[in-house]
Amino acid sequence: MKNTEVQKFAKNMKRLREAKGFSQGDIHRTTKIDRAYISNLEAGKQNPTLETIAKIADALGVSGSELLK
Repeated sequence: MKNTEVQKFAKNMKRLREAKGFSQGDIHRTTKIDRAYISNLEAGKQNPTLETIAKIADALGVSGSELLK
């Protein structure tokens, strides 16, 4: 992903997570993705894989494309 796409993902992930009232810990417990990695994703410091995007989208109850738009 390009840096701008990573930033869009990060912004959308945080916005959707907070809108649903979930903590980063909630996402961790649902997806089994390391909590620190989730934090780095939301900060735009990590480039997520398609598998990670799918797991997070599922945990948030949205489509993967919703996280990327």
